[in-house]
Amino acid sequence: MVRILNDRKYVEIPGDAAFELPPLVLRSGPRMDEINELTYVAGRIVDAEALIPGAVQDALNAENLLDDSRLGLAANLIAEYRQFVEHWVWGESVLEWIHQCETSFEARPVLRKLLRPDVWPHAGRSSFVTLLEDKQATDEGIELEDAMGYRLTFRQPPPIEFFSEKFLLWLHSSLGRAAFAKWAGSFGGTDASLPPERFQFFVMSDEIREV
Repeated sequence: MVRILNDRKYVEIPGDAAFELPPLVLRSGPRMDEINELTYVAGRIVDAEALIPGAVQDALNAENLLDDSRLGLAANLIAEYRQFVEHWVWGESVLEWIHQCETSFEARPVLRKLLRPDVWPHAGRSSFVTLLEDKQATDEGIELEDAMGYRLTFRQPPPIEFFSEKFLLWLHSSLGRAAFAKWAGSFGGTDASLPPERFQFFVMSDEIREV
């Protein structure tokens, strides 16, 4: 059964008890290179992509500002890369958590029937992602749809060497959200959400939070 509240569809679960789900454990990401190495590679990208045009370089060089400008662009690129990796790690962690939740649902007769494909697309299980959003379970600055989309697109996060200007344009053109939407809707239809008040779990990263 499905109930509708404020234009949102929620699955109806018998009773009023809250269910404990497995903890969402934020996994460690791939090893980040030392800052000196990241800065060196980012600087090479700035030069190779000609992000500072020749005429501008001459003007900056005349005022001894070229190195500062180059370093600033490299720092921005490193920040973009680290933000991408943080999102990817969240996506990886959530995918693993979803698999654990599926096992937990299968072990409970009252929840097992909710795993029908007409409630959640088998390949998507996007209702688990919506539950995390409803429970405000993510770290500040993390957009779950981007995080999931990046993880679905990249089995491992690409190294910073890939972060050319064209790659960043591709990344910023709704890549993550488009990948998530395709995954979530892979079986067609509209997902019904899990009622957030019926589920509890811990988020374990640098700190442990109950949501």
